[in-house]
Amino acid sequence: MAVVRDRRHLNLRLPLPEPSERRPRFPLPLPPSSAARPDAIAPGDIEKLHVLGHGNGGTVYKVRHKRTSALYALKVVHADSDAATRRQVRREMDILRRTDSPHVVQYHGFFEKPSGDVAILMEYMELGTVETLLKNNGTFSEAQLAAVARQVLSGLSYLHAHKIIHRDIKPSNLLVNEKMEVKIGDFGVSKVMCRTLDACNSYVGTCAYMSPERFDPDSYGGNYNGYAGDIWSLGLTLFELYVGHFPFLPMGQRPDWATLMCAICFGEPPTLPEGASEEFGSFIGCCLIKESTERWTASQLLTHPFLRSHS
Repeated sequence: MAVVRDRRHLNLRLPLPEPSERRPRFPLPLPPSSAARPDAIAPGDIEKLHVLGHGNGGTVYKVRHKRTSALYALKVVHADSDAATRRQVRREMDILRRTDSPHVVQYHGFFEKPSGDVAILMEYMELGTVETLLKNNGTFSEAQLAAVARQVLSGLSYLHAHKIIHRDIKPSNLLVNEKMEVKIGDFGVSKVMCRTLDACNSYVGTCAYMSPERFDPDSYGGNYNGYAGDIWSLGLTLFELYVGHFPFLPMGQRPDWATLMCAICFGEPPTLPEGASEEFGSFIGCCLIKESTERWTASQLLTHPFLRSHS
């Protein structure tokens, strides 16, 4: 005779906690805020010393911390600036907050004043930009360019690993401090690639340093690789520091969009003058390959013989 047993019905419901116990046992983290840090710098803590430069609806000041006498750069975008400029400064703030590299200008705070002005407090780079050095001291030697290239490539390698594309590498966006350390700055048109296949083909940045596939994406298979675009811009920057003028145009000629597009998209990449070493020529050639899929990456270029020969 079969034995029939009653099926047990398990009570899988848990008792609800009392209302007083429903709070999270650990508080949720607050959004990052400079005011929440004990070492945060408030707008009233700094005094303006003098203007470092103007541009894009804003002003960059050299400022000093009243208590510590530390020096900083304060980039202020005024309330009457256009919406695009204000979006750029907020984008730059967002990206600088994410970065922590000795080869990227350091972020120290973000202020929004009742007047509507917004400002970013950044590391102060005493010698200005490599463009400033070019104007004041003349062209760079290969050894100096190797030092610049190594530091910028280290910064790009870090940014690209964090899916950040700069999109405006040029001499005026590479800053130099008194130790001759070169750091990447001005992230106003940069982009964080949230997905692997994010499109990055808008006409932002300085068109003179745009890669061929950025000028004419349809001829190069649609959406271009923004990481490779940064490498093209670096190659042109180093070339310019070596010869003293923008390499695609004769010295003194002002570029316009149509002339640049024809030169960059339909012309051959520029060649270095006689006297340049074979290693430097090869390095520049690896940056200025017109087919972006064949262009070397930042990590690959850091192993190039040109950099090893000037270690």
